[in-house]
Amino acid sequence: MDEPRFRDCARYWRSPLVPGAEMLTAEYREHEFSPHWHEAYAIPVIEAGAESFAYQGAQHIAEAGTVPVINPGEVHTGSRAMEVGWRYRVFYLPVDFMTELAGDIAGAPQLAPWFPVDVIRDPDLAARIAYAHRLLEGLGGSPGPAMPHGDPLAAETALIDAMSTLIVRHGQHHGDRRPTQADPPRVALMKERLAADLTAPLSLTELAEQVGLSAFHAARLFTQATRMPPHAWRNQLRLQRALGPLREGVAVADVAADCGFTDQSHFTRHFRRMFGVPPGRWQAANAGAR
Repeated sequence: MDEPRFRDCARYWRSPLVPGAEMLTAEYREHEFSPHWHEAYAIPVIEAGAESFAYQGAQHIAEAGTVPVINPGEVHTGSRAMEVGWRYRVFYLPVDFMTELAGDIAGAPQLAPWFPVDVIRDPDLAARIAYAHRLLEGLGGSPGPAMPHGDPLAAETALIDAMSTLIVRHGQHHGDRRPTQADPPRVALMKERLAADLTAPLSLTELAEQVGLSAFHAARLFTQATRMPPHAWRNQLRLQRALGPLREGVAVADVAADCGFTDQSHFTRHFRRMFGVPPGRWQAANAGAR
């Protein structure tokens, strides 16, 4: 049976969590990109099919699971490398964003990172980039500022994780990664902010500003201290705070909303991972318990 062919369809969108950046979710078959360049870093992850592109005097093939990074200002093309076409997700990230992140990683000012001409074949990195892209898109990425759904804390943390992984593993201009020193007072302040209002959206940048750190350093400090990133720690707290109302017989949907989960299915998925059963079954078994 022949594989279904991709259509030519694309959606560009923005997120207030990444000022100055653009994101693209697209699939192509007939479309061919003429030689062009971007002021930003073009950081794609190929999800299916394969793309062919001319770059730095050579023709390259990027198959599913690869990351064909294009450096700012570098001319390149793009077209299908197989009959079905290709599907991908792309970050267009400003030079300042990547340069600042490289400096945070190194602990000192850095030159703008530069990435190899060859297609990056790093499945773990590809998965991190795709995950961050999906989370940001799930927030309702658009030309406007609204973020109606999802968890901005988790999305921004995933973005910082993906791009710092790219820089550390494949960037050609960055310093040695310095260890983060323990800082219990800052961690305590971040926990306080995370716990203050579990229903309010919170970005990693906002959390970091609370303690006077960059988003990268705040995430790393918190994760080293608690063994989980801020959004995961916050979800664990939400689950713990859900137990009391569930014992008292409050409806599962109401508990989910009151504890800051986006919907009942989101709550159920996290609850089951932690407790092994759905919240309704846990509630039936523990009704009235103290």
